[in-house]
Amino acid sequence: MSRTMTTAEAIQEARRCLNCARPMCRTGCPIENNIPQFIRALSEGNIGMAYELISERSNLPAICGRICPHERQCESHCILTNKKCGIEIGSLEMFIADFAHDNDLKPAHPSSGKRGKVAVIGSGPAGLTVAGDLAKMDFSVTVFEAQGEPGGVLLFGIPEFRLQKAIVRKEITNLLHLGVEIKTNQLAGVDFTVDDLFAAGFDAIFMGTGTALPRILDIPGKEFSGIQPATYFLRMVVLTDSGNLDESEILMHAGDNVLVIGAGNVAMDAARTAIRRGASNVTIVYRKTEAEISAFPSEYTAAVEEGVQFKYLKQPIAYLNKKQMRALNNIRKQPDNADETTVAGLLVQNVTKVADGQFIEEGGQEVIPCDCVILAVGQKPAARIVSTTKGIKVDDRGFVITRDRPYGMTTRAGVFSSGDVVHGPATVVLAMKESKKVASGIAQYIDAKKLLESC
Repeated sequence: MSRTMTTAEAIQEARRCLNCARPMCRTGCPIENNIPQFIRALSEGNIGMAYELISERSNLPAICGRICPHERQCESHCILTNKKCGIEIGSLEMFIADFAHDNDLKPAHPSSGKRGKVAVIGSGPAGLTVAGDLAKMDFSVTVFEAQGEPGGVLLFGIPEFRLQKAIVRKEITNLLHLGVEIKTNQLAGVDFTVDDLFAAGFDAIFMGTGTALPRILDIPGKEFSGIQPATYFLRMVVLTDSGNLDESEILMHAGDNVLVIGAGNVAMDAARTAIRRGASNVTIVYRKTEAEISAFPSEYTAAVEEGVQFKYLKQPIAYLNKKQMRALNNIRKQPDNADETTVAGLLVQNVTKVADGQFIEEGGQEVIPCDCVILAVGQKPAARIVSTTKGIKVDDRGFVITRDRPYGMTTRAGVFSSGDVVHGPATVVLAMKESKKVASGIAQYIDAKKLLESC
């Protein structure tokens, strides 16, 4: 996990780099950032040059420095990691980006916009990456964002304790410096369509709308109040903390006994957020074992250290209301209107992992009491764009189908896509990796289109 460094600490850490002839750290980086070069520039005290080198490949270095799983990527490939003294690449990246923000250093010159005109739908990691890369390639870029502020999951889906909102806003300001225009409160499929954008003169359109719809567990009791998707919970917390929403909109209350279903990074974020909002107890319920948890090790460790409990090998099979819970406990009480509509427990089937690695249902059932359930079992794409646009095909799960040439183009000419809406939920840096390739595909498409038009 990245840590804040002083200038002296950062330069001293950078000087430990071996400047390998074959830098494996760069191989481990999904966007192949110029890691050895920016570390060397930092070691020489040239922080401005270090920032320029980072910005050649990344439009969001202050964000990546904080939330990328460096322990699985660049840092795990560092030769010194085998000796238990690997370079703290994430911390150095964060230091350089923060120094640039604090001293108003800019990554590149503004775009002239002469090469072509591109519309970007969505301002999450994929959209911002495409917008920044195309602006650097001299395209005119306009971002259309449904929310009142750009940032997508970076702003509304990642808790403040992991990624400060001020950092997101600073990174977006850099994109504005590049000449990117951002229009907020613009909902695709409602306020405009893909056809509208083409009619307005855009040469190509990028869809980076992410996976806006949360998945639910289709089990008895799913209609009870007190059950909410993790993405919704995290977004409500951000809006409440910023003063844009009343506290009553958050279904979880101080003192609640909270269950989180799922064990990915979103589940860890939701559990740690619930702890910070005063939950008396937070338990993650997971149908497999600790070995199968998909969350980053650092996020899991942080959750454990903060008091989150874990119940493994538990498959949810039904939500129970207050009336059902009282019946199980032989408690007699005058019923009220909320007894049959409010969640008060989770019925789970015990699971066993057998020798061949399969999970089988055995060991009976168990009831886990709760006041609130937060679901972190995945997301799926919304269909607003696809349903209002002819020619864009999706697979049987609703994810957009794209081609390899030009890279990232959908089944409709001139419409491109990447990120979670294509590949499913992933890390920020993996969304950036694919989106950088798509930005190149868009540039190739527009250049070819204009060449044909001129002939």
